[in-house]
Amino acid sequence: MQLNLPTFDHKIKKLEKGYMIFDPVRSKYVALTPEEWVRQNFLQYLIQVKKMPKNLIRVEMSLELNGLAKRSDIVVHNRQGNPLLAVECKASTVKITQSVFEQLARYNLLLHVPYLVVTNGLTHFFCKFSETEQQYLFLEDIPEYDML
Repeated sequence: MQLNLPTFDHKIKKLEKGYMIFDPVRSKYVALTPEEWVRQNFLQYLIQVKKMPKNLIRVEMSLELNGLAKRSDIVVHNRQGNPLLAVECKASTVKITQSVFEQLARYNLLLHVPYLVVTNGLTHFFCKFSETEQQYLFLEDIPEYDML
């Protein structure tokens, strides 16, 4: 499916149970679901367009929130290892609603990242937390890694 992102080359293979796509961050093939398609394309966008170092990115990073195990889709760290940017990916058929933003905001209670992204591959929302205003401000795009 065509997304609202540049076109990237992916390693995809067909197995009996379905298609698999290579995740360059996890260095393994994973099931190619509609959400995974968005995640892998957004990962390539971060790596190739926004120059995010692959070794500073975590995919499906484990979190514990109120005693429940959760996973953040994509988290980019700074060179000191602190989380810098969190991305919540949804399948392109999933509408971006307030509850999706709230999910990422809850994760950010643990991560404390200044930049948040919500995407379904077609629509992207970029936010930066303003310390002075104590609220999220919407951005046109996220800066390249060295400008974060």
